[in-house]
Amino acid sequence: MQLPDTALREGVAESAAAVLERLRVRSPRVHCITNAVAQNFTANMLLAAGCVPSMSLDREEIASFVVEADALLVNLGTLDADRRAAAEIAVATATQHGVPWVLDPVFVDRTRTRATFAGALIARSPTVVRLNHAEFATLAGAEPSADAAIAAARANGIVIALSGATDLVTDGEWTAVIANGHPLMAKVTAMGCAASALVAACLGVELDAFRASAAALTLMGVAGEVAAAKSEGPGSFAVAIVDAIHRLDKATLLAHAKVK
Repeated sequence: MQLPDTALREGVAESAAAVLERLRVRSPRVHCITNAVAQNFTANMLLAAGCVPSMSLDREEIASFVVEADALLVNLGTLDADRRAAAEIAVATATQHGVPWVLDPVFVDRTRTRATFAGALIARSPTVVRLNHAEFATLAGAEPSADAAIAAARANGIVIALSGATDLVTDGEWTAVIANGHPLMAKVTAMGCAASALVAACLGVELDAFRASAAALTLMGVAGEVAAAKSEGPGSFAVAIVDAIHRLDKATLLAHAKVK
């Protein structure tokens, strides 16, 4: 089902603004299993959005962190033994206690072992899978397209958030294409990881996973455009986008959201 472009644009932008307000009021806890190069940037982006991040990988305590969290991120960027074990415990805990979780299957196109592990995690029904085109092609066995994403979402009973020059979000029934963002976003490490964490954060305050995912990618894309307008290159952009997330408001979202 698709809405007319104008109605969908306004609906997604309004929804993103409402979700952002809830992030700032409720300060959801987001537990992140993420890669080593992404931890600091991801934590700062979550803090700027009004959230409370945690990053523990310790097998003795991670279940306690997940039980108390409003959402979980499992990012496979640096898939060492500790992160793999932590992911197993965290996903089992999230499933048992109804904590929504996001899978970011980073680099599954690089190694078969990683792809196999990601496939096993998808079989355990993440709420959302946020991934890029190469990762989608590896896991879905199909070239990335709207139809392929819709089919994958339906087959697995999940939301697919497919990132690229434009972002596509689908739950198999509803679909939104978000055209916000800036090329500088590809020049800063951990930008995709932070986007996945923001999806998890939005799930912590929005029960509808499609709305949460579309809101998160809209927030991220608009913040990227705002930050780029004030930046001289990747270094200043990395700082500016944290500031942009912190300062983002409804008027900016309504003015800049590009949803098809």
